[in-house]
Amino acid sequence: MTYVVSVETHIPEGAPEMDPLQRAGAVAILESGLDSVEGIEGPDGMEADLHETIVAVYPGGALLRIFVDAPALEFAEEAVRSVVGKLLERSELLAEWTVDRCEVQLHPDLAQESLAAADGPDAPPDDPASRKARHAAQAAAGSGGDDYDAAADAAATRDRMLAMAAELRSFSPVMFGVLDDEDEEGDEHDFGALPEDAKLAAGALVYGMHVLVDELFQDVQTLSRERTNVAECERPFWLLDDLPERYALQYDAHFARRFLVTAIAMTTRFTNGIFGQLSCVAEELALRLLLREAKVCLDVVGLLDSGVSDALESFAANVYEDMDHEWLYDDSMDGIDESPVGEALGIAPMSIGSWFTPFNAGRYVHPYAVKYRATTVK
Repeated sequence: MTYVVSVETHIPEGAPEMDPLQRAGAVAILESGLDSVEGIEGPDGMEADLHETIVAVYPGGALLRIFVDAPALEFAEEAVRSVVGKLLERSELLAEWTVDRCEVQLHPDLAQESLAAADGPDAPPDDPASRKARHAAQAAAGSGGDDYDAAADAAATRDRMLAMAAELRSFSPVMFGVLDDEDEEGDEHDFGALPEDAKLAAGALVYGMHVLVDELFQDVQTLSRERTNVAECERPFWLLDDLPERYALQYDAHFARRFLVTAIAMTTRFTNGIFGQLSCVAEELALRLLLREAKVCLDVVGLLDSGVSDALESFAANVYEDMDHEWLYDDSMDGIDESPVGEALGIAPMSIGSWFTPFNAGRYVHPYAVKYRATTVK
């Protein structure tokens, strides 16, 4: 079975954050090292194959997503932790980095497959929650630590997100509702977001980008392997089944690749300092998914308080030009863009055939995502 193992590594405590050149070097070392690994042998003849990796480096460390074929979840985690640990040890530049988390992100609907794969007297509990608790306790015991500390996990996640906030170069704190100097001198009854909340919201978006792209990759893999579409596929999806349901029959592997490329192009503009505006309906939907991922990442560790939530809402309100795309989730509004009412309101075309079409000549959509038109070469 294919597992996606998430690994979080960090620079030594107290070390200065990496500059862009150092981050580029870390990416090269990690990618080349992981690419050189084909298989891992374990006890009792078990084997694991690494067949795809995603490396994202930020100033304080790196996030890795490693796709591995293994007979059981536990062996997948153990194999990847061993490989990453040895890779860091053998690299002079990364030798002091630490591996702080290494675990499988298993879709709930696939959990039973992993449970069934682990059989025998030492098999873990059937209940996924009990199983996860058992692994956490074993990991803590093995490292000499205490039981899982939710507060410490929240603090560590908060620190990572705050470190990532600087990567969101295209947006100032004002986009998150922080008042600028001129506003602060104005109406004494105006209340803006706190800079700390805005920074955490920005970091959560960058953190969510890694999750978004990772999960879209997995959905593309599912559709490519099953050779079907979202509506007819019996396997679960991470994100694509959260797109408007009315078009689910058209969400095939080619569509998924176009949507993935669009999400990457959009988030690249978020982080390179030259965003501009959302370019097409597909980007509006990708941003909707990204905002959800950011909130989930915050919420699972108890960081989604009202201040951060308001900052994310302000960001959404400032980036979206309108919320017409929400009508795609309301079947009663189907076809409004082609009706006289839609024309009077200036609603842009919203059928799936127009999702990757730029809103105007000044908007950028990646060439791969734009519908290909065959031409005859003479």
